[in-house]
Amino acid sequence: MEVTRYSDAQPYQAPLHHGVAALRLQGVGASGADFAWAGLSHILPGGGADMDAGPLGKIYIVIEGEVTVTLGDGRATVLRKLDSCYIPPGEAREVRNKHNAVASMIVVMPYPAKTP
Repeated sequence: MEVTRYSDAQPYQAPLHHGVAALRLQGVGASGADFAWAGLSHILPGGGADMDAGPLGKIYIVIEGEVTVTLGDGRATVLRKLDSCYIPPGEAREVRNKHNAVASMIVVMPYPAKTP
């Protein structure tokens, strides 16, 4: 078993994110997890991730506050504490904290497939 203590979690910069402090919890150097990685994003009021459609699916789990996830077709959903969603590969999404309190969200993503 590999444990990452919150106090030891390392920050990372996520592309197209602003007003977000992200910490690596598992995988990508935080542990030997080889099937997926997990991060914790603290999203400041007004912060979030710009509209983008990545090649990998992702899971969001809100653990504090509220975030609005807007899809490329304009549909918006507010996720509150302990709500979660799955964004399939290739689906465009935007994430925003539209409130005055910091929101915190766990992100789980697989690694890209290795090419032979």
